[in-house]
Order: sequence, then structure tokens, then C-alpha cells
Amino acid sequence: MTRRVWTYAGLAVGLVLVAFPFGWTLLASVKPESEIRRDPPTFLPDQWTFGNYAGLFERTQMDQAFLNSTVVALAAVAGNLLFCSMVGYAFAKLPFRGRNVLFGLVLVQMMVPAIVVMIPQFVLIARFGLVNTFLGIILPTVVTPLGIFLMRQFIADIPDELVHAARVDGAREFRIFFQIVLPLCKPALATLGLITFFTSWNAFIWPAVVAQSEDMYTLPVALAIFNNAQATQYGLVIAGAVVVVLPILVIFLFLQRYFVQGTTFTGLK
Repeated sequence: MTRRVWTYAGLAVGLVLVAFPFGWTLLASVKPESEIRRDPPTFLPDQWTFGNYAGLFERTQMDQAFLNSTVVALAAVAGNLLFCSMVGYAFAKLPFRGRNVLFGLVLVQMMVPAIVVMIPQFVLIARFGLVNTFLGIILPTVVTPLGIFLMRQFIADIPDELVHAARVDGAREFRIFFQIVLPLCKPALATLGLITFFTSWNAFIWPAVVAQSEDMYTLPVALAIFNNAQATQYGLVIAGAVVVVLPILVIFLFLQRYFVQGTTFTGLK
């Protein structure tokens, strides 16, 4: 009993340490500028105001950046759910020559930092004339080594008898994949979707390189440029940070159960 009490006490302390910075940021975003600068600082606002959010959207194209981030993130999620699950099914259930070698290359690619391949990717995007376009931002994210690995690990645990029985009945591989395998992959798909959405939503370097006009900026890029221009307007900067973080926090709170199931079933740590 004592051990359980200490465990919960430690978890409670950890929760406070993690949640406190975001709680302070959220409350600071509804304080007037004078109160944010007050010394000593206050935790709860003496005067509540949403003027920081109004000023943020009035002075910037944050609404356009929000829309851009949504399009990029949803497109990346859709691409990963489809293509990574298809490749994972091939690695897990289709015997073909060189399968283990190719899967080994996928694992090796997981160890390569993204910054290493960024210049070759940009050269390809530029040659295809996709600089400053949604397609140029999205294409490098529609298939990821992590997504392939996660889906392959999950699909490998699906009984081979289901696939063999469908083949005996005359079902083709696409039908087996879409009607039998994919419906069984909901926890893994939810996990992959969450990881992909968070990664795409928070991506900064690649969108900053490809997007070269203000109407193509995603939220992290628009916020970084705004911070440089309005470094002394703490209220506006804090409100912008909340706008970026709040959507992914809400999505995770609603889908965390599927995320835990997916990471458990696939062995992803």
C-alpha cells in the first residue's frame, strides 16, 4: 500500500511539473500586457481579456497560417495511413525476394537525421517546380520510415490464417488488405495518425524552406516570424504559442486511449 501511495505521489508531482508551464502560458494569454510584465508575477489574472488573441489575428495572417497547417497535417496523415499501411502489409504478409533487406533499409533510414536529406529533397522539389506550394511541403511527409515500421509490426501479429483463407476463397491482395487487414489495424492507425499529425503540425524547418510567401506559411513559421517582429509584445507572442499548441493537446486528450493501445500492440516505445 505504501509503495502505491509513493507511486501516485511521484506521478502527481510529475504531472504538476509538466502541466504547470502550459497552465501558466494559457492564463498569461488572457492577461493584459501590464499584468504580464508585473513583478512579482501573478498566476491567476486579475483582469481577464481576450485582446491578445484579437490583436494577434488582426496584425498577422494567423487564420491563413492555421488553415495551411491544417491542410498540411491532414494530407500527411492521410498519406501515411494509406501508404505506410500498404507497405507494412507487404513486408508482413507478402513473401518476396529481398524483403528482409528492404526492411533493413527502412530501419537504417529511421536512424538518418532529417536534416541530412533536406538539401537533396529541396533540389528535387525545386526541379519539379513545387517550391512555395502545398504539394512541395506535403510530399516528403506522406510516407515515413517510422510509419512503415509501426504498421509492419502490428500487421505481422495478425494471424496468417486469415490471409490464407481469403486467398483460398479467391480474394485478391487489395481486397484482403482493405476488407480484412485494415479494419483490424485501428489502434495502429490511430497511433500513426496522431504521431504524423503532431509531427506535421509542429514542423518548422521544412515548411520554412519551401514556403516563401506569407500566404503559404504554416503556424510555426508564421509564429516565429511574428516573434522576431514583435518580441516586446509578450501577450501577443504567448497567445500565438497557445494557438499552436492547443489543437494538438485537445486531439491527444480525445484519442490518447487509441495511442496507448497502438504503442502497446506494436511494441513502440
